[in-house]
Amino acid sequence: MEPSVTGHHTEAEHVDATNLLYRDPALYDMVQSDSTGAAMCQTLIESHRPDSGTLVDFGCGTGRDLEILAQRFACIGVDLQLGMLHYSRRARPELDIRIGDMRTVRLHRRMDVVTCLGNSLAYVHGNTEIRQAFATFAAHARPGALLVLCSPVAPLTRSGPVTATVDTPRGSAAVTIRHEWDLRTQINTMHRHWALPSGEEAQDEIRRRVIFPRELEGYAEQAGFEVLEMADGSGAGLTGPTAYTVARYT
Repeated sequence: MEPSVTGHHTEAEHVDATNLLYRDPALYDMVQSDSTGAAMCQTLIESHRPDSGTLVDFGCGTGRDLEILAQRFACIGVDLQLGMLHYSRRARPELDIRIGDMRTVRLHRRMDVVTCLGNSLAYVHGNTEIRQAFATFAAHARPGALLVLCSPVAPLTRSGPVTATVDTPRGSAAVTIRHEWDLRTQINTMHRHWALPSGEEAQDEIRRRVIFPRELEGYAEQAGFEVLEMADGSGAGLTGPTAYTVARYT
């Protein structure tokens, strides 16, 4: 396993203090334990290129989805967050997970499938940086390779705060969530207030860039990908705020 890859950053720089789940990867793993992203991704791959054997996942986080995909494909994972990297290497030592920024990283390998799941692309906010990310996807794609993305394609806004109960390794936490939409930047900010089982309280926020469907298609085409399908996993086409996009590198 390589400790670093080609890019513009060193491992010590990759810390995001704004997201509580990034500060506590074990909590992230538990909160995301019911995710169906890996299963949806595999279904899409089997539908469009069932002969695929190799896969690289950008923004792999704790490796939770990668662990599932690695049962079917020879996988490499890449993530920018140093805490996630260390956690994934302890929790899933069998996986090949490397530090890297999806805007600049180069593994010098081309794969059958390139993925960016779990809304990871949404953390790239600027137009230039999004183009850089798609250039990275292209640099790791073989001719005919699939690109599978999961990203917001519509703003997630609600009239008022919503409170939910979240299981954590130390018991149940109450989380109050409020959304804020900035049309100019196309950034949806999720503000969260945590009432933790210990009695402590914490606040964090998540800022995600919404890339509308036609816009997403444009970024893909500029990088050499032909979009084959967009779906939200409901079976009803594209109706929800988040979409799975499948494209072929041409």
